[in-house]
Amino acid sequence: MQNPQYLTVSALTQYIKVKLENDQHLKKVLLKGEISNFKRHSSGHFYFSLKDDKASISVMMFQTYAKTIQFEPKEGDKVLVEGYISVYEARGTYSLSLYQMTLDGIGDLYLKYEKLKKEFEAMGYFSPDIKKPIPKFPKAIGVITSPTGAVIQDIKTTVSRRYLLTKVILYPVLVQGEGSKDDLVKKIKQANKDNLVDVIILGRGGGSIEDLWSFNEAEVVMAIYESKIPIITAIGHETDTTLSDYVSDLRAATPTAAAELATPNTVDLLNDIKEKRRLLDYYMFERMNRMRQQLLFLDERLQGMSPKTKLIQEKRSLDQTLLRLNLIYSNQLKDRLYKTNLLKQKLISPEEKIEKYHQRFNDLSEKMNYLFKNQITQKIYTYQNISDKIESLNPLKVMDRGFALTTKNKSVVTSIEDVCIGDILEVELKDGVIKTEVKEKEVK
Repeated sequence: MQNPQYLTVSALTQYIKVKLENDQHLKKVLLKGEISNFKRHSSGHFYFSLKDDKASISVMMFQTYAKTIQFEPKEGDKVLVEGYISVYEARGTYSLSLYQMTLDGIGDLYLKYEKLKKEFEAMGYFSPDIKKPIPKFPKAIGVITSPTGAVIQDIKTTVSRRYLLTKVILYPVLVQGEGSKDDLVKKIKQANKDNLVDVIILGRGGGSIEDLWSFNEAEVVMAIYESKIPIITAIGHETDTTLSDYVSDLRAATPTAAAELATPNTVDLLNDIKEKRRLLDYYMFERMNRMRQQLLFLDERLQGMSPKTKLIQEKRSLDQTLLRLNLIYSNQLKDRLYKTNLLKQKLISPEEKIEKYHQRFNDLSEKMNYLFKNQITQKIYTYQNISDKIESLNPLKVMDRGFALTTKNKSVVTSIEDVCIGDILEVELKDGVIKTEVKEKEVK
């Protein structure tokens, strides 16, 4: 029996790779499913799994194809993909390599919506600087909406409740389906041509993106942009935002809110009128008070300018001037008398002056003699103290009391340790020197 021939793992994987990648049915595979485990590599490649409720397949999309898709892939997106089956030999796995991917179903409309939004935004259609102001007190409001829906009834009810001085003019229009786009454009242009209204409300009820799509059409957006009359949009629900909402002059969450934005509130107006009347009364009262005060001031000025008043004022001024002159004269006279008395006191006769200087000379002489004697006494006392100290320190005086100075080789002996037996010592007394030899030492 022959030994069986074994294949290598590489050989088997290469065989599977050739089979799969050359299968005509696997060279172009169209799949739909949900994105799972999405990852964007730093190189720009996409890696994720495409799954349904029963199976999953690995997917990759090279950067060359990934940069051409028109949306941002994310976890859970439903997508339609086109690609081919490829085998990764190193791991023995197969995957789907994509060259095209789009959102499934409603995703196409969303891509179109985003594309149009970017284009109009780039052209400046959504800029706040071009928004037209909404008139505060409109005489007529144009409503472009379906004649059978609840929108027109809500707007009429709100307008009649808030502001009875305006009227509502309906421009019936198709709000969805075939022909709605052209009908919307036609009615917007017609309202501008008629020029019967001060503001336009463009509205409809809620719905899906397909139902609201007419309000995303480029022709409708351009018609709103070119309108000379300001437009308030109330399209769909509060979470629904169409391109018409972006380009309009004001967006309302609901048709009722649009009617409130387009009209003033009667209650607010009445309160405002009352407040203005109160302010008017206040300012009139203040003005009357100011005029009354000014009149009194002018009357006082007139009285002050009469001839009699002038004479009284001049006489009073003259009396005050005379009083000041008398006071000044009296003060100057007193000042002169005071200075004269001072000069008299300073005038002294020569004899008095000589006597005064003589007395001062005697006083100074006595003071000098006293100081001189005091200095002599101090010097004698100091001299005596110094002499006593010198005398007490004289070595001869010490010798007079029987003391002597002992030296050895001209060095003073101060201890028994300084001498040895046989040393010759010199003993200096007050009247001579004795040389002696050391015969014996005795330590105390």
